[in-house]
Amino acid sequence: MSTLILALAAGAVIGLALGALGGGGSVLAVPALIYLLGFSPASATTASLIIVTATSATALYAHARSGDVAWRTGALFAAAGIVPAFLAGAVAGSLPAALLTGAFAVVAAVAALRMLRPGVAAPPERVRPAKAVGAGAGLGAVTGFLGVGGGFLAVPALVGVLGLRMKRAVGTSLLVITVNSLAALTARTGTGGDLRWEVIAPFTGAAILGAWDGKRLAAKITGQTLQRIFALVLLGVAVLMLVDVLVR
Repeated sequence: MSTLILALAAGAVIGLALGALGGGGSVLAVPALIYLLGFSPASATTASLIIVTATSATALYAHARSGDVAWRTGALFAAAGIVPAFLAGAVAGSLPAALLTGAFAVVAAVAALRMLRPGVAAPPERVRPAKAVGAGAGLGAVTGFLGVGGGFLAVPALVGVLGLRMKRAVGTSLLVITVNSLAALTARTGTGGDLRWEVIAPFTGAAILGAWDGKRLAAKITGQTLQRIFALVLLGVAVLMLVDVLVR
């Protein structure tokens, strides 16, 4: 299968995940860029930030039109993560590839298991500034370190820590992803390795189109079902990446 077709197919899937789930795009983009398209881990994490920044901004617009974005909560969450994302992104490029891949897989697995664990959510729409700032700062550091948008962690935090309903958490996470990804990408300017734009451009275009389809899909599925799908996809990717690190 040609590189262009692989890039288009992978981009469509990542866009669908971002549009429907408010996350999962970069956690899928990084493995796709490494294992399907031959990027190094350092180049893949930087390329994924380019792809996810553009795609999440598009998906954010679609969710905002439906009123599914908690702007105050999202702004607090995102603002707290800007500096940690920038600082972590500045040092991540010098770390061993195996460490980045292993850390990525562990964080994804923990987030997935948290989403699958039953629990009682806090009352929706109640903004807790201290919790929003603390969770946002931690997410920003993970975004910069692992080169991910952070939606796969933002959604569990917005649901479990801040008490947003699942569909509103999906829309709000896209605001957080856009801001954090842009900050981390700025920190990586000039250190991203070999960025193959002939792959990144079609990948991004397909992801943007997929995000619109994902938004329509989200309108037809219950929040609980979205949460379970999101968690199972994360867990599967995490297991595959951990196996790859261990067998090398």
